[in-house]
Formats: sequence, C-alpha cells, structure tokens
Amino acid sequence: MGAENFTFVTEFNLEGLSKHRKTQILLFVVLLLIYSFTIMGNLAVILLVRSDSRLHTPMYFFLTHLSGAEICYATSTEPQMLAHLLAGNGILSFTGCVVQIFVVLFMGTAENFLLGIMAYDRYLAIFHPLLYTLAMSKRRQWQLAFACWAAAFLFSLTYVCCTFSHSYCGPNYIDHFICDMPLVLKLACDDTQITQAIISVMAGMGLMIPISLIMTSYGLILFSVLKMRSASGQRKAFSTCASHLIVVTVFYGTVISMYMIPRSSTSSRRDKQIAVFYVVVTPLLNPIIYTLRNKDVHGAVSKVLWRRNLDQKI
Repeated sequence: MGAENFTFVTEFNLEGLSKHRKTQILLFVVLLLIYSFTIMGNLAVILLVRSDSRLHTPMYFFLTHLSGAEICYATSTEPQMLAHLLAGNGILSFTGCVVQIFVVLFMGTAENFLLGIMAYDRYLAIFHPLLYTLAMSKRRQWQLAFACWAAAFLFSLTYVCCTFSHSYCGPNYIDHFICDMPLVLKLACDDTQITQAIISVMAGMGLMIPISLIMTSYGLILFSVLKMRSASGQRKAFSTCASHLIVVTVFYGTVISMYMIPRSSTSSRRDKQIAVFYVVVTPLLNPIIYTLRNKDVHGAVSKVLWRRNLDQKI
C-alpha cells in the first residue's frame, strides 16, 4: 500500500477558547448553564407542541423538528467543549472529529432546509388559506420533513466522505474549539482543490435553495402586506412571520459571516467569536424567540401549569 493512502494522524489538538485556567473554569460554568437551558428550552417546545392540540399545526410541527435538530446540534459540540475546558486541553480522536463534523453538518443542513419549508408554510397560510389544510396535510408535513432530513443526510455524508478521503499525516493542530471542516481540510497532506470545489458547489446549492424559497415567500408576503389598507391586518400578517424571520436572520447571518466571507490569516479570533454565537448561543435563542411573544405558546404553558396545579390539589 502506498504511503500516500495511509492516515498517520490519530487525534487532533484543538486550540480551545482559552489557555488560562481561571478563564477555562469560568467558561465551563457559563457554557454548562447555556447548554442546560438550551436542552430544557428546546425540549419544552417539543413537549408543549405535543401536549396542546391548539399547537398541532404545520408551523409547530416543523418547529418541533427544528428544536430536535438544535438539541442534537448542541449535544454534538457543547459536551465536548465542556470536557476540554474541565481537562484543560483539547485532544479529540480522529474518529471523534469525523463524527462531530458529520453531526454538526447534518443538523445544521437540516435546520437550513427546515427554515425554508417553514417560510413556504407561511406563504401558503397567508396566500392560500382555503387550500392550506389540504396543501399542508399531515401526510404532506411528514413528506416535507423527511425530505429535509434525507437531503441533509446526503449533503453531510458527501461533505465528510470528501473531507476524509484525503491523507492526514500531520500537523494535527486546529485553531478552533471544535472540529471545523474547512480547518480540518487544510491539514490534508495531498491536493484538496477538487474536494474544495465539490464542497463549495454543494454548500452553495444547499444554501441558495432554502434562501431563494425564503426570500421569494417573504417577498410576496411583504408585497401583499404593504397593499393592505387595514393596520390590524398588517400587524396580524407580520406577527405570524416575525419569529421565523428573526430566526432566519440570526441563522443565515452567522452562517454567511462564518463560511461565505473570505478568511484572512489573522481572522481566527473573529472566526471563533462568530462560531461561539453560532454553536452555543443560536440553539438557545431559537426557543426563546419562538415563545417570547407567541400567544399560542403562552396559552399552552398556562394550560400545562393549570393542569399541574389541579393535579396537586387533587
């Protein structure tokens, strides 16, 4: 077997968020709290939607899938970050790096497609209310959700197969706190131009399809809202889309900042700062954004609390 086909690297050394021990302990406590709230918040959304029949609508159906993706995404990165902060070093096995990259890309791509489907759902609800129930039947919801997960799986599997089809013979140092696919690919010992071209084309397609769907849907919605003469009608239309628009802005803003803007040799600190927001903060924000001013969710929470108080009295 040729030497070029043999993988020498068995682990990767991650730079992490800080080398100072006191800062690592502080970050450990903060990250542990954020991770706990992220899991509880997204899990609460899933349980609320399942427990209240008023939330058994297509929008909340896709929201449960989005929350599930956020839980898996956070779990694929944050426990590893906590372990590294507690241990004081960032050693991750080669296999662990492969698994982490796959899960991060799988969940991130699934969220990407789900956001596009949710925008399409808002378009149907506003423009075709009479056909909405038929167009978004339970069977159609599951078909669209399955398509999102299947496409995300194929995209992420292709990314990982392309990335780790190369030989890694050293160095194994990554200036990040997780295994980031572009940084790992830079460590390959052979030519990666074809792989980078394939990944760029697929990433462009994976981003442009949902973004085009979102921009088209909300462009038509905005045009329709501006034509309304009723102020109450405008407020109602905006309120049905506001939470989703905020989540879309946060998600694509960080993705574009992280992966679409060219990196310089001195941008590692900026990249890690953006990545902290993308990896740690965004999964926590999504359930907060969707529940903060949502009357349906507030009603579901009140109903659950009322049942709990009633059970205690009995």
